[in-house]
Amino acid sequence: MEMVTFTIIVDDIVYPDGHSAMACLGGGGPQTAFGAKLWFSDNERVGLAAGIGADFPESCRTWLEETGIDTHGLLQWPLSTLRAWQILEEDGRRTQVWRMAVGDEVWGMLRPEMSALPLPYQKAKVYHAGVHPSGRDVDFIRGLRDTGAEIVSIEVYTHAEDIVSRTELQDLVSSGHIFSPNEREAVSLVGPGPPLELIERLSELGAEVVVLRRGPLGCIKCVNRRDTKETWEVPAFHTLFGHQEKADDETSAKEEPTLRIKGVNVKKILDPTGCGNTFCGGFLAGWYKTHDLLTAALWGSIAASFMLEYEGVPPLPMSQWKAEAQLRLELLHPHATKLRFA
Repeated sequence: MEMVTFTIIVDDIVYPDGHSAMACLGGGGPQTAFGAKLWFSDNERVGLAAGIGADFPESCRTWLEETGIDTHGLLQWPLSTLRAWQILEEDGRRTQVWRMAVGDEVWGMLRPEMSALPLPYQKAKVYHAGVHPSGRDVDFIRGLRDTGAEIVSIEVYTHAEDIVSRTELQDLVSSGHIFSPNEREAVSLVGPGPPLELIERLSELGAEVVVLRRGPLGCIKCVNRRDTKETWEVPAFHTLFGHQEKADDETSAKEEPTLRIKGVNVKKILDPTGCGNTFCGGFLAGWYKTHDLLTAALWGSIAASFMLEYEGVPPLPMSQWKAEAQLRLELLHPHATKLRFA
């Protein structure tokens, strides 16, 4: 098993104009797995671990299996499948409202104990997990490292509402090999500042690799080593090649739901839900397979660009996205910029 990621929530998404999309795969795990599977070969296994109820939608299971994601880590739970409203606003804000009463018992569904998972899941080469900024997940992440995994990637899934002490921050940030917050989450942890300053603070707290996700502005990554700090800025794909551009036939972007730019089909942004998770999956696949920071960042950005274009998750088959990913990669690569710390 090359990679294992965690967590399933079934999302019922309400968009700013009031229309909805029901029974969408969410929770971050499916999106992370898609982002990684986009770059892995058919022989490289990506597993998803979570607790599900007897009411888990068959359409969700079918998408996972036909995408090639291993589902042996989906454990039958004596509770209903976790399900939530995701309410999106025009300014990018998202509000999650649980559709059932939830308590501490949900943590076992979101992230099952490793001992309950199939043996290949317990010995995966890389792991990715979402973490709460409070530090309640540190022991779990350290347990993943203790398996002997080559890489453990962690992604903060919400901003800190309370002040986190420096000791707690050090424990959290250094618990995995890759630490990936978005800009708001990073500010909530280490205070306001420009992107490179946020990265430097997180590096000083013990992060080996910092991936700062900036939404439509793309991402900045820093690999923190004793002898060097390699840093790249990679813009979001749709910021460069979205509908503000003209298509190959010079048709106005406003008139067409899909543009064809330099041989690449680019759709309008429909749904940002899960794009950060998808980026993390692509980044982790790139870092694991190449150990090249720029390649990892590009793979993450391209993976996220597909998730943006669809309500919920991209439709099958997976093979069409793999072919398209290589074309998008060629477009995005020249726009990456190497940065230097002052």
